[in-house]
Amino acid sequence: MNKPRRNRKVSDLFRNIQEQVKRHQPTIVLPEGTDERILEAAANLAKDEVVKPILVGNVADVQARASELNIDLGSVEIIDPKSYEAFDDMVHAFVERRKGKETEETAREKLVDVNYFGTMLVYTGVADGLVSGAAHSTGDTVRPALQIIKTQPGIKRTSGVFIMVKEDQKLVFADCAINIAPTAEDLAEIAVATAETAKVFDIDPKVAMLSFSTKGSAVSPETEKVAEATKLAQEARSDLVIDGEFQFDAAFVPAVAQKKAPESPLKGEANVFVFPSLESGNIGYKIAQRLGGYEAIGPILQGLNQPVNDLSRGCNASDVYKLSLITALQAINQKGDNN
Repeated sequence: MNKPRRNRKVSDLFRNIQEQVKRHQPTIVLPEGTDERILEAAANLAKDEVVKPILVGNVADVQARASELNIDLGSVEIIDPKSYEAFDDMVHAFVERRKGKETEETAREKLVDVNYFGTMLVYTGVADGLVSGAAHSTGDTVRPALQIIKTQPGIKRTSGVFIMVKEDQKLVFADCAINIAPTAEDLAEIAVATAETAKVFDIDPKVAMLSFSTKGSAVSPETEKVAEATKLAQEARSDLVIDGEFQFDAAFVPAVAQKKAPESPLKGEANVFVFPSLESGNIGYKIAQRLGGYEAIGPILQGLNQPVNDLSRGCNASDVYKLSLITALQAINQKGDNN
């Protein structure tokens, strides 16, 4: 009985995102231009006039693959790295960005790789964001972004979040995708970045730094790390509601919060949860998804100067469409912050 209601709420979320994105129609590059799922999503994005997709690949090969699949690409732009008119300029920009780590020769070799080429389209302003990973590993998608687009000022690491949706409830879980064993400084950065991501999805962030201890109920290097991370995050952004360390129930259940942490500003109403390690975050979101009935949207990468997002290789065309919308929304918000 709950599943149709849950799906309707997820549909509502994406309908709202779609309406916001359609007013701006950002350009999103999809480097995996011959993948069936990418082709279908690109065609639908263009048809719905929400995002301007760019496919990367040999034009004849992309068109032939689309024809074979009976997919009408319409006006979707296709760019072939090997015949790109501004390729020389891109090579020079790449060498300059890498500051001595690449020569012109190695740059030319790397920029025929679709992910490096697509990332440079974002960096040079041809596109507003990138979505890849349907046929590539996370490393193949994220590595060019870290080398070229790089992280925002004050952020040393990118991180990955999931938006967890169930009925009227939206929660944010981090980091569930990137950092295996974050330090206290890393966790503080992740907390602030995740709070900002929450705002993109119309969530007023109340951030809980999770542990197996609540406010010193247990003392160990692990709990002290989270307590230190909380302090650093609070000092960095006193305008945000961030508290810890918390067990999940003390952060989420008002009655438990009243007993375990009555002085906390969270009051059991946390909606952003920062996990102390990748293993706990990954396990946590999957338990919420599989046992709790939450829809898990993501991973959404955060902390980069321009948005790049990584698909699961098990994704379908709908997943590509949705992640393209999210990437476009991130691009709109980042441009707004910079204006």
